[in-house]
Amino acid sequence: MARQIIQTDDAPAAIGTYSQAVRCGNTVYLSGQIPLDPKTMQMNNASFEDEVHQVFKNLAAVAKAADATLADVAKLNIFLTDLAHFATVNEIMAQYFQAPFPARAAVGVAQLPKGARVEADAIIVND
Repeated sequence: MARQIIQTDDAPAAIGTYSQAVRCGNTVYLSGQIPLDPKTMQMNNASFEDEVHQVFKNLAAVAKAADATLADVAKLNIFLTDLAHFATVNEIMAQYFQAPFPARAAVGVAQLPKGARVEADAIIVND
């Protein structure tokens, strides 16, 4: 099966050896997004809420580049450096996703790139 690399200037450029997303058939694998502003490549981290919004905006931009939306997300993984922020993530996530919600995991981690407090990746399935 051929792989198609997905790239957009509306999401942060990769800061390592990875692609923003890869399409394999009708499935798109979105790489983890941290709260980097795609225009400045600086962290949008004035508050935890700002970080979460930026992460979802970045995921939405990559989804759009793959001719999809966040409504097409089948699986979402969220990584948090402090699980006390779980409720805040749920509140903000409800602004970007509607029922039926994707399958999801929320995982507590010790550290994320560039000092981010939240990161998310996703899997999209287009029919």
